[in-house]
Amino acid sequence: MTKTFLTRRTTSAPTIAVRQRWHRPLLVVAAGMLLLSLVATGGLFLDDRVLVGAPIWLKPLKFAISFAIYATTLAWMLSLHNRARRTGWWMGILVAAALVVEMGLMVVQICIRGRQLHFNQSTPLDTNFTIVMAVTIYALWGATLVIAILAMVQRLGDRTTTLAIRLGLVITLIGLALGMLMVMPTAVQQAAIDAGQTLPIVGAHSVGVPDGGAGLPVVGWSTIGGDLRIPHFIGIHALQLLPLLALLMARSLRHLGERVRSRLIWVAAMTYAGSLALLTWQALRGQPLFQPDLATLEALGLLVLFAGTATALVIRGSRSDRTARA
Repeated sequence: MTKTFLTRRTTSAPTIAVRQRWHRPLLVVAAGMLLLSLVATGGLFLDDRVLVGAPIWLKPLKFAISFAIYATTLAWMLSLHNRARRTGWWMGILVAAALVVEMGLMVVQICIRGRQLHFNQSTPLDTNFTIVMAVTIYALWGATLVIAILAMVQRLGDRTTTLAIRLGLVITLIGLALGMLMVMPTAVQQAAIDAGQTLPIVGAHSVGVPDGGAGLPVVGWSTIGGDLRIPHFIGIHALQLLPLLALLMARSLRHLGERVRSRLIWVAAMTYAGSLALLTWQALRGQPLFQPDLATLEALGLLVLFAGTATALVIRGSRSDRTARA
């Protein structure tokens, strides 16, 4: 019996260690992106070139920071897997490779060649850059989808954390997919294409106005028209915000219990998804973020009313349960 016990203990210990190890290639990519962000920050001060109305190093800086956050988050999430770990590991490798290729294309095309990367079909080389970029984005989305599926079939900690990760991954996949709206021709571009013209640029971030106009500081979101980068950005970062909310609730609302905290995560996720839909609708109507019309404000009011009412009902229900048990 002693021999059997020792054998089981020996074989189970490495499994526990593997579960606690973060995905190292993703962490390496995250560290590289942080280093690149420092280089890009220096480039903002030392390189005065401008491309599509923005400093030439600004886009690499924003993407490097975003990629670092994304890679770190997935490295942590994959460490929680206790099933299909090899599949998850390879999906992490695919994400890491896609991020590196995408950033490499960005630095070469924008910072070295001084050419627009997204939507650019000016020359065969520019078109090839755009095609490779599209392939890496599809690969990134597909790998994230597999990671999300793996998250659906296993526990990733307590109930609240698991739910937050699952819902965060789903909303993130939607946010990533919203980027596909940007590669579609604008109304003006489509009219030119229908007339038989060959355009150097097909697609845009902005709606109703040309890219490169007045925008918010740093992020560059249009202040004179709609901007599809807004819902794209908000959707992607559900991957961090919902698990972070679960962590904060575990510390500050521990007395409510896991079931109540899970219900609150559902409310938060539904509110987040509603906000994503509202921002997408606003952008597609060519409306600046901080210039909402009455319809947008009415929809926002309904969303706030839902969030407040649902939260109050969950809290009230938890108090009733505690009273009944007492």
